[in-house]
Amino acid sequence: MVVEAKGLLFDMDGVLISSIASVNRCWRRWAAHYGVPDADKVQIAHGTRAVDIIRKLKPGLDVAEGLRLIEDMEIEDVADLKVLPGARELLESLPPERWAIVTSATYRLLLGRLHAAELPEPERIVSGDRVTRGKPDPEPYRRGAELVGEAATDCIVVEDAPSGVGAGVAAGCRVLGVLGTHSAEELRAAGAMWIVASLEKVRARVVEAGLLVEFDAV
Repeated sequence: MVVEAKGLLFDMDGVLISSIASVNRCWRRWAAHYGVPDADKVQIAHGTRAVDIIRKLKPGLDVAEGLRLIEDMEIEDVADLKVLPGARELLESLPPERWAIVTSATYRLLLGRLHAAELPEPERIVSGDRVTRGKPDPEPYRRGAELVGEAATDCIVVEDAPSGVGAGVAAGCRVLGVLGTHSAEELRAAGAMWIVASLEKVRARVVEAGLLVEFDAV
């Protein structure tokens, strides 16, 4: 497949890096700290903002306090964090004005993970603590398109989670799903236009109108 785009909007976890093991460990430690029942069995919905998880797991808790603790835990727990195949090469091939990261992670956590992974820090970031409503609401990806200065219809969202796919579609973007945390069927049901096995299958080159994005769809 070869498609034109003026901007690429990347989710972070599950697309650029894998931190799922850390997320599960830290949230279970967090839940145990606050006395959440069955803390060792807590399951976190991938792609959900920490503030929304906190409100669900521990209603009434001071959100700022709970957020600071989970941020500290996750920033420290990076031993098995890994860059996903093709991510570094793709990001390094893109002009800085043509891409953004749009993530449910907080800004502080995003920077911690990018630095731990030694990935380039984008000039344009939409983090979970910089929006009023998180994914699957379209606000994050609408903000991402605004940051790259293009219409949402001219941007391609790169996502691994149905909530993020849904957010991209609702924002008016085309969505490229990446396998890893969810099945192709789940991503298609959420509205992904195309699906790839990994970012190893995605290449981009600069043209006068923006970008030509090439990929091997599954």
